[in-house]
Amino acid sequence: MEHHSNSVPWQILCEERVAKLLVVPITDEGELQLDEYEKLLSPRTKIVSVVHVSNTLGTINPVQRIVELAHARKIPVLLDGAQAVPHLPIDVQELDCDFYAFSGHKLYGPTGVGVLYGKAKLLEAMPPYQGGGDMISSVSFEKTTYNVIPYKFEAGTPNIAGVIGLGAAIDYVNEIGLESIAAYELELLQYTTEQLQEIPGIRLIGTARERAGATSFVLDGVHPHDIGTILDQEGIALRTGHHCTQPLMDRFGVPATARAALAFYNTKEEIDALVRGIYKVKEMFAS
Repeated sequence: MEHHSNSVPWQILCEERVAKLLVVPITDEGELQLDEYEKLLSPRTKIVSVVHVSNTLGTINPVQRIVELAHARKIPVLLDGAQAVPHLPIDVQELDCDFYAFSGHKLYGPTGVGVLYGKAKLLEAMPPYQGGGDMISSVSFEKTTYNVIPYKFEAGTPNIAGVIGLGAAIDYVNEIGLESIAAYELELLQYTTEQLQEIPGIRLIGTARERAGATSFVLDGVHPHDIGTILDQEGIALRTGHHCTQPLMDRFGVPATARAALAFYNTKEEIDALVRGIYKVKEMFAS
């Protein structure tokens, strides 16, 4: 269920290091098979990387258990939190993950900026990945001494405006309260699921017990792109396509899905409008 951004970099690394990428299978409901995950962990496993919340299915993965199983074998864990931070309270110390990453625009901030958290002992052991100003302590032609973390990884002039914008977005979300956001969005998600399941010919893609943020579906006899085009004319915005999760589309045997990405600013009335729009799609294709 991983976004391409949590697959492609590992594939590149595997080519460079002659390593092997192992993938945890998922159930028909869109949940990770933890028993299979545990079987994949071995003395040769160097790192575990998994999405916290699926951008396509909305599945909330049991990341604490995933971290515990990996740490029992002294394997570090990186969590992709891009889809989690807008919907759930996140405590990296409680999760005990080794790395946690998210992008600013998913949290209603600017594009081109994000956050990477890492445990100090791991960051201190890593060399800088980029050279430039601020990542050095001293430089001579004989030797360069690197700066302390986090500056060691912040080469060159940072995206100052983007960081300020992201800070404002974080303040905005914290003012509303992530606990309140999570509770309201869960209510909205349950309502959306109930309403969509009443529509004949619709199939929900991903019905995990723990979900947040996204509802993906397909409609018999109608390509998702056509669903999106017709709903757009009704003033309803959906995402359609493979959502940068092509292997997931292959897993469910569909070329694409239509996805309603829910957030705290949505309402039940908008879900009702979505349902009416889908019925209009069905009428147009029936004729």
